[in-house]
Amino acid sequence: MSEKISSFRELKVYKEAFELQQKIFVLTGKFPKEELYSLVDQIRRSSRSIGANLTEAWAKRRYVAHFVSKLTDADGEQLETQHWMDTAYACQYISKNEHREIRSQCKEIGGMLGKMMKEPEKWCPR
Repeated sequence: MSEKISSFRELKVYKEAFELQQKIFVLTGKFPKEELYSLVDQIRRSSRSIGANLTEAWAKRRYVAHFVSKLTDADGEQLETQHWMDTAYACQYISKNEHREIRSQCKEIGGMLGKMMKEPEKWCPR
């Protein structure tokens, strides 16, 4: 972290998570109607929870353990999103390229979260 970040909205990982949730919103809008209250709901919830948990982590930076806990929750949500997108792909609701793109973005988010969890002191005020 080279420059001072004053808001969670400035975090690259938050921007990526927000972009992912929006991409998923558009993709899932094309799913069959019978999936609206099951698979669509699950994917949208988990993808939106990544950014929500990052926001909570940012608010809890005074407490390293709480910060890491919320980052862990965000990472769990990105993994859950991968699972649901694997399911969508297996059901042929998304193309191979769409699946690959979403999975790649999830992995990138997971990597950034992992770095933050590994060195939380860089993000938490003293």
